[in-house]
Amino acid sequence: MTDDVRDEAEANEAQIAVYWREEQIFQPPQSFVAQANMRDPGIRERFDEAHFPDCFREYADMLTWSRPYEQVLDTSHAPFWKWFVGGKLNACENCVDRHLANYRNKAALIFVSEVEDEPPVALTYQELYVRVNEMAALLRDYCGLKAGDRVTLHLPMTLDLPITMLACARLGVIHSQVFGGFSGKSCGQRIQDSGSRYLITCDAYWRSGQLIDHKEKADIAVAQARELGQAVDKVLIWQRYPGKYSSPTALVAGRDVIVNEVLKRYRGERVAPVAMDAEAPLFLMYSSGTTGKPKGCQHRTGGYLAYVAGTSKYVQDIHPEDTYWCMADIGWITGHSYIVYGPLALAATSVVYEGTPTYPDVRRPWRVAERLGVNIFHTSPTAVRALRRAGPDIPATCAQHFKHMTTVGEPIEPNAWRWYFDQIGKGEAVICDTWWQTENGGFLCSTLPALDAMKPGSAGPALPGIYPVIYDDDGKALPRGSNIAGNLCIRNPWPGIIQTIWGDDQRFVDTYFKRYCKNPKSTDWRDWPYMSGDGAMEAADGYFRILGRIDDVINVSGHRLGTKEIESAAMTVPGVAEAAVVAVADEVKGKVPEVYVSLAAGSKADPAAIVDAVNAACEDIIGKIARPARVHVVPDMPKTRSGKIMRRVLAAISNHRDVGDVTTLANASVVDDIRRQVQG
Repeated sequence: MTDDVRDEAEANEAQIAVYWREEQIFQPPQSFVAQANMRDPGIRERFDEAHFPDCFREYADMLTWSRPYEQVLDTSHAPFWKWFVGGKLNACENCVDRHLANYRNKAALIFVSEVEDEPPVALTYQELYVRVNEMAALLRDYCGLKAGDRVTLHLPMTLDLPITMLACARLGVIHSQVFGGFSGKSCGQRIQDSGSRYLITCDAYWRSGQLIDHKEKADIAVAQARELGQAVDKVLIWQRYPGKYSSPTALVAGRDVIVNEVLKRYRGERVAPVAMDAEAPLFLMYSSGTTGKPKGCQHRTGGYLAYVAGTSKYVQDIHPEDTYWCMADIGWITGHSYIVYGPLALAATSVVYEGTPTYPDVRRPWRVAERLGVNIFHTSPTAVRALRRAGPDIPATCAQHFKHMTTVGEPIEPNAWRWYFDQIGKGEAVICDTWWQTENGGFLCSTLPALDAMKPGSAGPALPGIYPVIYDDDGKALPRGSNIAGNLCIRNPWPGIIQTIWGDDQRFVDTYFKRYCKNPKSTDWRDWPYMSGDGAMEAADGYFRILGRIDDVINVSGHRLGTKEIESAAMTVPGVAEAAVVAVADEVKGKVPEVYVSLAAGSKADPAAIVDAVNAACEDIIGKIARPARVHVVPDMPKTRSGKIMRRVLAAISNHRDVGDVTTLANASVVDDIRRQVQG
């Protein structure tokens, strides 16, 4: 590396050169526009900076308040913003009780078992009200829990999870749901950090055709929490099949309690919803990082609920008569915001699906959608790629019909976007490619589906009331259309943003605000931009292209290349279903990209031809600087239980490092296969 190149790389560390090609645009169908919740182009003016923060009254007024708020935003203790100050409300009442007058006998939640022979279970708003009240009575009277206490949930995708969450919210108890696929040790760490005395879990659940023993994780979690200094008084266990204990792991006498049995004592009980201050914490959502102490993202009651209600209505276009299916897991923020709190605040019908999208076969999601009349579908690019890989021509032959589809969780490649549009949406549905994070509460960038054109590979403009900026390392704003990416930041607070990191205010400030803060003593929100840590570029038309984490950038001879662009280029090769790019140390160039690709099911493509095609695509679309050092055609990618590709495992293999613990992967056996293939 020359001195000039080195100086440039060091001076512009946050900048990433962008080579993404412009894509054609797609207009929303008129049939969708005619019924959309938001058709008024004046919304952007209503939510512009001149009307901030009062513009967010529009979201707050979608809720029922026990006591009206007196001030929309208090910035006096920056950056610990306070939203809807003085107001009181209850999240459970807003998601359940207030709908009984008009929607008592309408389905609130529909549970779909992975076992296809088991019929779906529809829970009406009246039935949800009864079951939540009974669970709230158990938590209050049996456990002694009260407002402000924390309780850890480690539950899979069954109705027991939203019922328990809403019961906690009814009491003002702060719930901390740990993704069901996390290990017992991970759960124990989160128990300790939150100070929970109760763990609510289950005996078993279905996954890929197996009834998984989940109770065994509870014993590990309790032991881990105890080792870290936090005692657990009781473990409450929901039964997957009420009346039958389905785990081979024995109950611990005096500690473990079967929820289904204790609930019988509280049959018919009613618990008045506790009016909570708008700033009272509603839940903790822990980050899934593999290193360091987990971050407990602390979400408030009023601002969070208002934001997910508003974005569910205007971005997801949810009406009370819609049947909406988000394929995320409630253990992640997407499930909290857009399976439970957002849809239920709008009196929608929300589907809770237990299994994997491709079990027992790739047609399963479309059979579910047809049977239930799902008309809004919400999933991740990971799931889209998995479905395409398993059967690229199948969805178009099935009977699903959607008015609206969402993609969330990571950038979606233009090729995958077009397949999603053509095959799953059949060209009939609008697509919202959304960008946001656990810390954000709800969507920050997306098209408004009836007002904005869709562009594959672009998340779209900022949502109303969100004012983004892209900074370089020196805090200089990068102009739209510059073809230079930097660190995507938000200049203003919004109601869905976290209050803090649980128990660590300084970490909150240091992580999200310190880098670009203009004046640490200021109470002016303009001096406190939120740093997302994601790389992005604003195109000339104001649409944002998300390139993934700033950390996921490869510095090749001073050229900073976004891994997502290289993956997108690889995905343009016919037959390639998934792509993952990792950085490998190189004595001359510093780092070079290595590409892993897996092929569509049944592909007969010659691996050598695929390697040549991937190399050519990277050179053609990005340039010779992006040519991979090596391309590996692998049988499958190492994936988490939620379907995300574990790029750190691939990076470890490419760099001849220890891959670490892979026992929790959905397909751990593939790791050794890949290692032998790559390392010999």
